[in-house]
Amino acid sequence: MRHLLSYRKRVLTPALLAGMAYAGAPDQVTNIFNPLSTPANSVYRAALLALAVCAAIFVSVVILLIYAIVRFRHRPGDDASEPPQIYGSNQIELAWTVLPILIVVVLILVAARTIADVQDYPQPPDALKVTAVGRQWWWEFHYPDLGIVTANELHVPVSKSDRRQITSLTLESADVIHSFWVPQLSGKTDLIPNRVNRMWIEPKQAGVYLGNCAEYCGTQHAKMRLRVIAHSPEEFGAWVASQRQPAADDPQASAGRQIFFSTSCVNCHSIQGTSAKGTFGPDLTHLMSRQTLGSGAAPNTPEKLRAWMRNPQAIKEGCLMPDMQLSNRELDQVVAYLLTLK
Repeated sequence: MRHLLSYRKRVLTPALLAGMAYAGAPDQVTNIFNPLSTPANSVYRAALLALAVCAAIFVSVVILLIYAIVRFRHRPGDDASEPPQIYGSNQIELAWTVLPILIVVVLILVAARTIADVQDYPQPPDALKVTAVGRQWWWEFHYPDLGIVTANELHVPVSKSDRRQITSLTLESADVIHSFWVPQLSGKTDLIPNRVNRMWIEPKQAGVYLGNCAEYCGTQHAKMRLRVIAHSPEEFGAWVASQRQPAADDPQASAGRQIFFSTSCVNCHSIQGTSAKGTFGPDLTHLMSRQTLGSGAAPNTPEKLRAWMRNPQAIKEGCLMPDMQLSNRELDQVVAYLLTLK
């Protein structure tokens, strides 16, 4: 399957996305040697040159060592005393000084050119603008031109040869230093408190791309994962339309809705079209359209959602999601309400 399932009749569910993840083009790999975006391809070429230089140095050293071992090994009849020692050689010293300098200069120039090509690339006026906010330990994504807020999954359109689709990312941090890294789409760029950094991606193939925070940021750094889901332009438009819809209001989940809005859940979470306006935790308007919970800590299934609500610390120790101390009946009702947020 080379593209995301159609949105014509339904919004993608986590189960559909999970199934597609293993059949999609990127195959859920985090591999810089399989670049599927223009910036990642630039990093890939620079990495190949650096690896080639290192490989050449390694081979040269090994050959010289083997030569020295064979040529100057001890033979029967050799004098037991040390061989003649060389104390100073202008030619050797010049070689091991000049050659490393030349190698370093070449690598510096290549790295500088790659950085300049990526950072100074002109952004087209129709580029999709997204603000990515790093938090301990999850990702928040704002689409300012579209009026959409989501978490942990960045949805973008695929770039085609006849119509390029660039996504321009503004990177911010709400607490400590994080780093945005999706190996198949770009090099890593840090998110630093009180500083705005920028980067861009241009997926060339539809599918799910895995990424992670690449800067140690605390206890659950390893579980601060992210997914970039690249759609065809038509499917991206359908996703945008679905995300702009207010939260579903299912009368059968009214009991759980009442519990949700009568507890401190509304102090942290926002649900569009309701009085819940919290900004401390992820926006839950379309919670069940996401693949995972806790920024990749667990799959987004009804069973894991209930376990997450029961005891978040058992799934992601140290996270700021509290145990709401709900009874089993209340827990079932709240989960039933959250399952309607598609």
